[in-house]
Amino acid sequence: MVGKDEIREERITMEIVVDAYDSGEVAMGWYHHLQDKMSFPFTAECIATTKRTPLKLAQQVTVLDMADVDECGYDMYVEVQWDEDVLAIPLEQIKPLDSDDETDEAIGDWHYWKSQGYSF
Repeated sequence: MVGKDEIREERITMEIVVDAYDSGEVAMGWYHHLQDKMSFPFTAECIATTKRTPLKLAQQVTVLDMADVDECGYDMYVEVQWDEDVLAIPLEQIKPLDSDDETDEAIGDWHYWKSQGYSF
């Protein structure tokens, strides 16, 4: 677990989950925050492997958009270009390489939130 980051904690509490009263509202707060803050497309690198996706460590992908809201009720997923298809992967599986500051901050906030053990 990463130590507390008071600036991130404040931003998450006051901007992302401020009016959330249950897990569904927390998920939707995160979804809409990420959708609003991230600029697509951008290149990202895989920083963690999982049995749910075929990505390998250090593999680069193009992130196209947030996955459909229906896929983000338990975790945040983004759509990436995968050969000729589009694949939804967990946001915590990647780090941005060529994104703008708002995208970096939004993904950093999500990674921080997950690293603290928070969940919906």
